[in-house]
Amino acid sequence: MPTKKNALQSSTMISSPITAQQAGLIRCHDCGALTPVAQIPPSCPRCQSSLHQRKPDSINRTWALVLTSLIIFIPANMLPVMTVTRFGNSDPSTIMGGIILLLQHNMYPIALLVFVASILVPLFKLIGLIILLLSIQFQWLVNQRKHTLIFRLIAFIGRWSMLDIFMVSILVALVNFGGFSRIEAGAGASAFACVVITTMLAAISFDSRLLWDSNDHTT
Repeated sequence: MPTKKNALQSSTMISSPITAQQAGLIRCHDCGALTPVAQIPPSCPRCQSSLHQRKPDSINRTWALVLTSLIIFIPANMLPVMTVTRFGNSDPSTIMGGIILLLQHNMYPIALLVFVASILVPLFKLIGLIILLLSIQFQWLVNQRKHTLIFRLIAFIGRWSMLDIFMVSILVALVNFGGFSRIEAGAGASAFACVVITTMLAAISFDSRLLWDSNDHTT
C-alpha cells in the first residue's frame, strides 16, 4: 500500500516534471539515447552522432529561411505558374488567375482547394513561424502548449502546399499535342516550389523546445 508521503511525492513529480537539460542529460536526435552532459567529446555512445542540447543556431537559421520564403512568395504569386497554348495562342496563368478561372467554370470545390493549399497554407506557415520566433526572442509570456500545437500543425500541413506543383507537373506531362495544345510550367511554379521547400526547411530547423526555455510561465 502506498503511503501518504509517497503519494505526495508522486503528485509533485507529475505536476513539476524536469527536462533532460535540467537533469544534466542530452537526448540524441538520431537514436534517442540519453547521455550525460559532462561526457567529452559530445558524441552519442550508441550511434556516434553529434550531441546538442538544442538545435545549433536554430533561431537564425529559421529566420533566414522564413525571410527567404517571404521574398520568394511575391514572385510566386505574380509570375505565371503555367502557360496553356491552344492553336498557337498562349494564355499564361498565375495562381490567383487559375482560381478565378475555376470559379468562372463553377468548379467551386477545386477552386477552394487550390486557394487553401496555395495561398492560405503558405501564409499560415509563415505567419505562424514568425509569431513563434518573436515569442522566443522577446520572451513573451505565452501558452507554450498552444504554441507547440501551432508548430505541429505547421510541420504537418507543409507537404500539402505542393498540390499546385503536382497539378502543373501532371498537366505538363499529359497535355502535349504539339502545335494544337500544350501546357508549359512557368517561372511562378519554380518560385512557388522554392517557397514550399524553404518553409518546410524552416519548420525542420526550428527547435520547439526553445518555446519552453524562453519562460517558465503559461497564460
